[in-house]
Amino acid sequence: MSSLREILERFVRDGSLPGAVGLLARGDQVEVAAVGSAAIGGRPMARDSIFRFASITKPITAAAVMTLVDQGLIGLDDPAGRWLPELADPVVVRTPASPVDDVVPAIRPITVFDLLSSQTGYGWPSDFNLPQVQELFNVQTDGREPQRYPEPDTWLASLARLPLLYQPGQAWLYDTSSTLQGILVSRVSGQSLADFLDERIFAPLGMTDSGFFVPAADRDRLTSYYRAQPDGRLELADGPDGQWSSPPAFPLGHGGLAGTIDDWLAFGRMLLTGGAGPDGRQLLSADSVRLMTTDHTSPAQRETGKLFLDGQGWGFGGQVDIAPVNPWNVPGRYGWVGGTGTCAYLTPATGTIAICLAQVAVDSPVPPRWLPAFWQYEASVR
Repeated sequence: MSSLREILERFVRDGSLPGAVGLLARGDQVEVAAVGSAAIGGRPMARDSIFRFASITKPITAAAVMTLVDQGLIGLDDPAGRWLPELADPVVVRTPASPVDDVVPAIRPITVFDLLSSQTGYGWPSDFNLPQVQELFNVQTDGREPQRYPEPDTWLASLARLPLLYQPGQAWLYDTSSTLQGILVSRVSGQSLADFLDERIFAPLGMTDSGFFVPAADRDRLTSYYRAQPDGRLELADGPDGQWSSPPAFPLGHGGLAGTIDDWLAFGRMLLTGGAGPDGRQLLSADSVRLMTTDHTSPAQRETGKLFLDGQGWGFGGQVDIAPVNPWNVPGRYGWVGGTGTCAYLTPATGTIAICLAQVAVDSPVPPRWLPAFWQYEASVR
């Protein structure tokens, strides 16, 4: 049977990836492989190389919200408009295919639960041609370019000028709700999302390399990021002195973090232990972890986002497997993928954490070849 290193090196040899770091962990048993280079023609990839997490940021942001729930500062049934007044009185397009000026009132407020479960009515459906979705592209721009975003209040004001695509709670829609979660954390706590995460999650877990930008002293460990061209060539999209070289105006809760594979491992272990940090202190309650890793979708809600969910469910900030569509899908498996070529999942039933960090853009809901190969390997040794 091939090793993890052999699996990943195959994609370096064929030019699909400059490099990658993969990790499988069960308890104290950890298999790690760092292959290829951190940049084409650059230094070798290392276990402590720093990657743009992209959407594997989402579970971390959801955990931040749940710390506020645990404190009693917010409740899942609370109207989000209490802290996000821009969304206190939303309107909804009459039908998903209606023009953006053909609207009806929302039948109920958007709640904190809607934000956490991606059921606010804002976000990406499977059909990108809908008029409201075309307008959303002008607001929810590519999260892999965080410096393009204005500061949070300006961004939220722009979003609030758009009607919802669906009534609150009616449909699962991708991405935007996680951005809103980050603003919610900031407004409830009175801190920036970056400072809140540093204090409440990163420092207690020893996630020393995680943040919304990479300081100059660590930038030699930041991998370069590429986009594959139609002819298979890899074109540089962002280098160490690019988008992550300075603090952004808007710390993006849906995909703005960078960090190392051991940082995300520490976060995954916290979830597997029911919210406890390495010193035994509870960062999250066991109930909050259970809510994060439980599917909260109905078949009708999943239908609107089937392009992304591929037959699985969604908890808070991440996918929850509900159907054995592929060998790696285990009921209760929780995690997600990122548009920079990353993925991170934990499987409570087996106590397994599987993380793969690469540096080539994923511009389609169909995963690139290296991710299914990694998941297949993880399933074979789980």
